[in-house]
Order: sequence, then structure tokens, then C-alpha cells
Amino acid sequence: MHADELPVDDGLVRRLLRAQFPQWAELPLSRVPSDGTVNAIFRLGDSLAVRAPFVPGETGIRRQAVWTKRLAPQLPVPVPAVHGVGVPTAEYPSDWLVVEWLPGRTPAPGELTDPDSVTDELVAFVRALRSADPAGAPDAHRWGGLARDDGAARGALAQIPEVDTARLIRLWERALAAPPWSDPPVWVHDDLLPSNVLVDDAGALAAVIDFVPGVADPATVFLAAWGLLPATHRERYRAGVGLDDAAWDRGIGWAILQASVAIPYYRVSNPGMVRMGLHTLREIAAHA
Repeated sequence: MHADELPVDDGLVRRLLRAQFPQWAELPLSRVPSDGTVNAIFRLGDSLAVRAPFVPGETGIRRQAVWTKRLAPQLPVPVPAVHGVGVPTAEYPSDWLVVEWLPGRTPAPGELTDPDSVTDELVAFVRALRSADPAGAPDAHRWGGLARDDGAARGALAQIPEVDTARLIRLWERALAAPPWSDPPVWVHDDLLPSNVLVDDAGALAAVIDFVPGVADPATVFLAAWGLLPATHRERYRAGVGLDDAAWDRGIGWAILQASVAIPYYRVSNPGMVRMGLHTLREIAAHA
């Protein structure tokens, strides 16, 4: 997916485990198919997983390792516990993690079987994380404002003929004009895409994964409104999250930015990410 990807495969992960975590080194190991764009995920035995970045310089691993143990006890929804923090080697120049394997499946975009439960549990998760003490917190991936990515968003939208670009540009400009977040920073999970949640067999929310928290505009949590939740549940989520109209407009902007930039970049290499992005942009154009 990326020109400078690190080669990450079963053999490498097995060698890393043998050198740093021999107690787990002989457990069954298999790569998990994923639409992720930063980390390779391997199931390790029945209850563990390995999270190994294939993007050089990825800093989320340390953030996840440090903050999961501090924040997870305050959250009403499970996130993967960190059991081991791997360090770089001559062969593999990146931190990596051994984490808890949480059961469940990632839903297809817009195809929840129990949207009531997912909406309400996601609201509880977002609010609990937002209320945690932000002292010492790092910036989230989507820190700052939308304006810095104005050129990237417009350039990407121009390359997506499958959507109503004119409508999306108007909504993007409305997001840019919305008053910015001016209160103290708050914790967010700023990548609440379908690929980063798990649902159980009944369709209820089972876990939130890819837990790399940081502080940012709380409107970033509205990615979930457009990529994950059906139109019938967006107002329920919006009301539950409890942010103002300006945040809602900025949230539309964050969702447009995430989806639009992803589609041209991953057009060939990651069809799942492209499907998520197109779903999001179509939902925004039709219902925002």
C-alpha cells in the first residue's frame, strides 16, 4: 500500500517473538485479513494478537502501550489490553505489540444488525473517553483544524467521480467556516471506522479496536456517524455525544477529509478502505 512499507510476515513475527517473548513464540500464528493501512495484525494462539506496523516511523504503538492501561478501566466498552511491548531490532526497526485478542467481527459499512445497541454503546464509550483527565495526553492523529488539509481534500475529491463532488465541496466549505473547538483538549478515538469496531453474534458492540487515543477536536468522533451508523441513527448518536452544531459541521468535514484522501491513495491497493470511503461520502452527500 505504501512505497516505503516494512516487510512484515509470519517469519519475521515468529523471529521477533522468539527473541523478545519466548513464552509465546511457539503458539499458532496467522495473519488476519484487514483493511488497516498502518499495522499488520496476526492472531497468536487463542487469546493474543500481534500488532506490527508496516509504516516506518509509526508512533501509535507507544501511545497505545502507555495509555491503554490508564484509560481502559474508565471505559464501558472493551479495548485490547497490551500484554507486551516489542522493541526495534536490526531486522525490524519499529516498536510492536502483543495485545489481547477480542472476539467479534467488523461490520460492513452501514450494515449493522443492532444499530440501537451499537449507537448507545458507542455514545457511552465516546463520552467516557472524553471525560478522562487529559493531563499529559499526546495529540491524536487528527489534531488541529481542518484548514491545514484544505488542498488535500479538494484535490482528492476531484479524483472521485463516483460521488457528488459539488455537494461535498459545499459541505467541506461549511465545515471550514464552522467555529473551531476552543475549550480545553479532550481525549478521542479519532478513527471510529467500521474496521475499528467489533460486534458480537447478536450485532451489539463488542469492542473498539485500533485504540490509539489522543487529544483533538471532539468532533472527530462523528466519523462514526457517517461511516458506521445508518441514517436512522445519526441524530441519536449526535444527541448522545452532546456536542453543538458547529462540532457537527466540523465532524462532517473530518469525515469528508478521511474518506476523500483515502480513496485515491488506496484505489488499487486497499479495496476495503475504498468501499468504506465511498460509502461515507455517499451518505454525507445524501443526508448531511
